[in-house]
Formats: sequence, structure tokens, C-alpha cells
Amino acid sequence: MTTTPNDMIFSVLDNNLSRIAGIQGAVLLSNDGIKLSAYMLDRPQAERIAAASSGIASTMKAISREIDGGRVIRQLVEMDDRYLCIVGCGEGSTLIVVTSRKARLGELGGEAVRTAQALGEWLGTPGRTRTATS
Repeated sequence: MTTTPNDMIFSVLDNNLSRIAGIQGAVLLSNDGIKLSAYMLDRPQAERIAAASSGIASTMKAISREIDGGRVIRQLVEMDDRYLCIVGCGEGSTLIVVTSRKARLGELGGEAVRTAQALGEWLGTPGRTRTATS
């Protein structure tokens, strides 16, 4: 049996994120908003979350550059019924974790960062470069 990169990504997501109380799902996306992998979410929902979340992640990176804040480690969005944790992952990827409000914030943030670090060690999505057009 051959293990594919997607199988390895799913395994890391499952091993780390299944420990979070109230886990609803996760999406690993490239910095240009393309879904690379999803955990516990159907494909259309994962793709919508990836597209929308890339804008949030990009905005926070731009703000950090403007104020010389360094690398953005994690962002937490609190909603009435959910938490959304956004974590940079590797050179050009972002991990989005969705939980119910049952999640403990310390556990959510810690596991999300550990998962992103585990993936970031071997996963990198190079940034897009502009090429001259004739």
C-alpha cells in the first residue's frame, strides 16, 4: 500500500486535531486560497472556508508587516457558536481549525500550532511569482 501526501496530511490532522473538544473540522490551504486538504468537512464547505479564510490570513500578514510585528503565529475568531483558529503552516500554507464553543481556547490554540508545525516541517507551498507578459 502506497501512502500519498494527502494521506499523510490527513493522518497528521486526525492525530492532532481529534484531541480538541468540540472539533468541527479543519482546512489546510495554500496562501492563495486553494484547499489542499480537509478534515471532517465536505468538499464544497472546505473550499468556501479556504477561499474566505485566505483573505483574513492575508490581511493579518499585511497588518503585521505594516507595524513590524514579525510572523503572525495564530489568529482566533470568536463567534456566538464557534471558534475559528487560523495558523500559518510552512512557507505558503495556512491551517484553519473550526470548533464549537466547547473547545478550551488554550487547547485549541496549542494543538492548532503544533499541527501546523508538524505539517510545516515537510509541507511548503511556494508563493506565486509574477512573470512578464508580452
